[in-house]
Amino acid sequence: MNILVISGDKSRKFDYYQKSFPESRIDILDQSELSAKVLSDQLLSYSGDSLLMIDARTEKIVFKQSAAELFDLIAETSEGWSLIYSDYEVNDKGVINEEHLLDHHIGRVRDNTDYGKVWFLNLERVKEILPLADTTQKHFLYELRLRLSEAGELVHIANRYAGSPYVVYKALNEQNVFDYLMASKESQLELEQILTDHLKRIDAYLAPGAFYNPVPYASKEYELTASVIIPVNNRPVFIGSAIESVLAQTVQDIEVIVVVNGGEDDPTIPAVRAYLPGGEKYNADLPDVRLVILDINNIGLCLNIGLKQARGKFYVQLDSDDQLTPDAVEKITAVFKADETIAMVIGSYEVWEKDANSGELSRMESIPVVTHAEWTEENGRNNLLRINGAGAPRSFYIESARDLGYLDMNTSAFARNYGEDYHFVSRISEHHRIGRVYDPIYKVIRHGGGTDHNIDRVTVDRNNNAKDEMRREAIYRRQIINEVANG
Repeated sequence: MNILVISGDKSRKFDYYQKSFPESRIDILDQSELSAKVLSDQLLSYSGDSLLMIDARTEKIVFKQSAAELFDLIAETSEGWSLIYSDYEVNDKGVINEEHLLDHHIGRVRDNTDYGKVWFLNLERVKEILPLADTTQKHFLYELRLRLSEAGELVHIANRYAGSPYVVYKALNEQNVFDYLMASKESQLELEQILTDHLKRIDAYLAPGAFYNPVPYASKEYELTASVIIPVNNRPVFIGSAIESVLAQTVQDIEVIVVVNGGEDDPTIPAVRAYLPGGEKYNADLPDVRLVILDINNIGLCLNIGLKQARGKFYVQLDSDDQLTPDAVEKITAVFKADETIAMVIGSYEVWEKDANSGELSRMESIPVVTHAEWTEENGRNNLLRINGAGAPRSFYIESARDLGYLDMNTSAFARNYGEDYHFVSRISEHHRIGRVYDPIYKVIRHGGGTDHNIDRVTVDRNNNAKDEMRREAIYRRQIINEVANG
């Protein structure tokens, strides 16, 4: 068997690989020497049918005795495969946890998708796609995985219990949706280029400016400038601050539509009614606050019911535990007015934290302003397929939602009150420009009851499954768009 170990430490010994795979050719490639050319040349140097590639840059990898037989037999019985990957065990100081990975499909183009530390490669397919791009300086395995997905099937060895072929010795990482913000600009640009090249090769790339259409109702007059729609369930402590951030807007011909989805007994309702006529916080000189009560916790339904009742020209997003800055609506609508091909505007936000004891808010300086600068005019809608976020707050012509069939209501695969906004951004970007506000106009509030941070692996996988299914649909749509355009 051919074995390639990518190491992060020249001083480490790998005798256990020789014991696990006797009579095998074992090569050690130090990451300090790694480049696109070095890795390409190394892979091209092998003869035979297959190669076991081990990413041991950061952790020790130990194989089960039957691992070689498992990989060999799956390769023998699989047709058209290019890469085999598997679930694995994590040994954290003697505590064993099993990592169950996701099955591959064409929509799994995120750069942070876990395909494990061990890949069994079909050398014939590998040699078809080499060399790797000279522009790749760091993310060689991301490029290799995408290119191999073009050449053949990526086969996943799933594990129910004690069925993983190898063990990774490390501590489990906490799941944090803000991790990608810490990546360097150079790293992000390289990842973007790798994905862009992949989309071009599979005919799912949308060229700059292609297929943009003017918004047919851009000059149409509406009763109000904007409708801020807030879906909420059991958040009486936060909803008042969210509402007041809307009432304080510099643009006042707006409305607030609060859609409570916990039924008539939801404790949020009294807090909202305080801002309605007769309530102690009602002010007739401020924008209207409207209350809609549903008894089904479905975020897409909440937003769509609000959109159907809205009197504004533009929808503006606001989560029930977050806040708009006073100039948010003003800055958003200015972008719409600048270009009639813009059908959606996405802002930038800061992350704040609420103290569990005092209730005071403080800016989390460790997290930079989230501008999603990777959304460029030239390539943003392609790069969106690589990452899970598009930014906040989001705003769009309310009639555009009606034209596109509204937002997803948990009918997409794996959707569980998650991803309906991402799905809509992807669809609308295929037909219209997305405008941007790079000033922070939104405050994301982190707190103990939040759903966007410090979440477990099962929840992360469920959410990623939902958005990856949406990416799969987007790739198929874009391939059809290009096919039609090219005759």
